[in-house]
Amino acid sequence: MTITFLSNYINHHQIPFSNACHALLGDDYHFVQTQPMEQERLSMGWNAEGESLSYVCCLYEDEERAVKLIMECDVLLAGWSNREDLVQKRLNMGKLTIRISERLYREGQWKAISPKGLIHKYKEHTRYRKGPAYLLCAGAYVPSDFHIIHAYPGKMFRWGYFPETKYYTQKQYGQMKREDGRTAELVWAGRFIPLKHPEYMIRLARALKGRTENGGDEQVHIHMAGGGEMEEELKALAKEYGVEEMITFYGFQTPEQVRGIMERSHIHIFTSNYLEGWGAVVNEAMNSGCAVVANVQAGAVPYLIQHGKNGMVYPDGSYEKMEEAVCYLLEHPKERMEMGKEAYETITSKWNAQHAAKELLRVIEGLQEGRIEPAKEGPLSLAPVISPSQMYRWMMKGD
Repeated sequence: MTITFLSNYINHHQIPFSNACHALLGDDYHFVQTQPMEQERLSMGWNAEGESLSYVCCLYEDEERAVKLIMECDVLLAGWSNREDLVQKRLNMGKLTIRISERLYREGQWKAISPKGLIHKYKEHTRYRKGPAYLLCAGAYVPSDFHIIHAYPGKMFRWGYFPETKYYTQKQYGQMKREDGRTAELVWAGRFIPLKHPEYMIRLARALKGRTENGGDEQVHIHMAGGGEMEEELKALAKEYGVEEMITFYGFQTPEQVRGIMERSHIHIFTSNYLEGWGAVVNEAMNSGCAVVANVQAGAVPYLIQHGKNGMVYPDGSYEKMEEAVCYLLEHPKERMEMGKEAYETITSKWNAQHAAKELLRVIEGLQEGRIEPAKEGPLSLAPVISPSQMYRWMMKGD
């Protein structure tokens, strides 16, 4: 079986999955990169080391070889790229193609009423609904968007991003997650931009400071790993609220440095709104044993978190509900410790690159024989169609 993964560029969120595929398929696996990584990403601590991997072919350096890999492979994994023409050509040849996609309508499904947009989506997706075309949904809201345009009926599977998975011995985990009953370490990681709502953390610091001053047992320290356009605004707000001593601003960190901060933290807070397609820091925080408090609107959250078991979710980007969930975990250290352990188990047992690669190859073998045999849970399980407005209610039912 030969597989080619087509995408704009390979990064640290995709390398573990590609490495896992390469380990299983050897030289029958390739990744075609269509453009160099943007300087913005490089300045955030990302690196372009993926281009040097043996299975990576850069289309802008060797287009003839890249096109051959795309057209002649048994299965194409088609992520976002600027070469939709190649994907269309392959689909028109009737060759097995599995798209990987985030949301179509992040800003609202009302945009689906655009006649021009519907024509475009028909050409790219809907007209292949009866062909050998399938969809890996990188986010829990993806199926609902594609359901609107009547694409991939019964052929949509749960998917996501798979950063490096770390495995700890019981001793290592215990040393990493020390609970002294005096200080709770909270972490937030990402770019300081409006859609990610980093200002919630400054507001939270003020609320938790007041809580401590009114007799709360545990001190709190907040780690802010990241940078961006709101950085000076956030620091000024921290000063205005008198919470500077409670917050450490790290600036942009490498992925490894961010993981180090997560590993020594107890709670990770993820405040991104509906514009966040996935949110790989949730994977990383769960793998680091953090009890995660997350906004249900981000794509990764409904797939990764079971409320009250391996984390907590809050609805509609509500600051008040987020604060309420954090306070619950501060008041219940035993529960937050158990949620952190369950979060770690979720990533190491199911939502990791090795498991995803094995399940993908298993499902592909079935597709080649005319069978759809989804996984029972996790990656490659059938993706339920849940509207954005009903997602929180659906999660609270525990379905």
